[in-house]
Amino acid sequence: MNIAALDTPALAADLDVLERNIDGMATHCDRLGIPLRVHTKTHKVPEIAKLQIAAGSQGITCQKLGEAEVMVDAGIDNILIPYNIVGKPKLKRLTALVKRAKIIVALDSVETAKGISEQAHADTCTVPVVVELDTGSGRCGVQSPQKAQHLARQIVKMPGIDFQGVMTYPSNVRAKPFIEETLDLLSSDGIPVNIISGGGTGSEAASKELGCTETRSGSYVYEGLTRLGNSEMLAPDRCVLRVIVTVVSTPTPERIIIDGGMKTFTSYPPTPYGHIIEHPDAKIYGMSVEHGHVDVSECSHRFKVGEQLSVIPLHQGMTSNLHDELVGIRGNTVETIWQIAGRGRVK
Repeated sequence: MNIAALDTPALAADLDVLERNIDGMATHCDRLGIPLRVHTKTHKVPEIAKLQIAAGSQGITCQKLGEAEVMVDAGIDNILIPYNIVGKPKLKRLTALVKRAKIIVALDSVETAKGISEQAHADTCTVPVVVELDTGSGRCGVQSPQKAQHLARQIVKMPGIDFQGVMTYPSNVRAKPFIEETLDLLSSDGIPVNIISGGGTGSEAASKELGCTETRSGSYVYEGLTRLGNSEMLAPDRCVLRVIVTVVSTPTPERIIIDGGMKTFTSYPPTPYGHIIEHPDAKIYGMSVEHGHVDVSECSHRFKVGEQLSVIPLHQGMTSNLHDELVGIRGNTVETIWQIAGRGRVK
């Protein structure tokens, strides 16, 4: 099928760029000598995760339990969930998943550890865990090496739970003293550390310098305009996603309307809300719920109703979460259609 036959708006992935990004990160980590554990929260597509594993990733990372369930259903069996699992409904799902695949979860409190321990003990399974360190992100994580030691001491005494190590996000060389002191304290207690998990696309070298046993990278697979400018290496031709839209109105010579609005694109600033590949001078300056407002005053092209445009979305991962399907294209040909099986799995 030619992409011109697609019903719009349609979320599409340039397969040539996707494969290049996947292979590039795998090669980068191989050269650094740091094992890669890809993060799948950007794409949420099992088929893409399998491509990443085939390229060398030792497993995957899923931000939420629901995403991990989707990936296990697809046959992927080595998953880190770097998120505190709290509440009886989730804990029951966690232990059910642990019985089907190798699942490691992160935690940063004794309350979370006790909940996992009690459910795992009741369900006769063991849940591997890592303690999250807050080394500067200001999000989750214990606040000092001493608190990491204190939590690890309690974890190793709990039934149904297996302390495996520590994790941090994002990897930054400034975190080295924090991590090294944590490891020293755990060593002094005779608590073995099997995993030191670092993370963040672009932080692979820092993970290596920190002595991490793996690095978690995710957004690289799609890239996106929000990351352009953060590195001289990034350019629009590294962006995988494009939303294929149709011009549905040409109310004035300076303005056109496309059939993708807030429910098609993630629509918070900065603007423009995307990069129109065919006409870079056209700017998506506004969004209604189902309409995209495009300023074409700087374009010599005369737009017509029914014309298709390809838009690289500003926020690739969040835009992906708005769509059921991802159309894989090579050139102007539709090669495959994947279900975005993890979309909306926020529980």
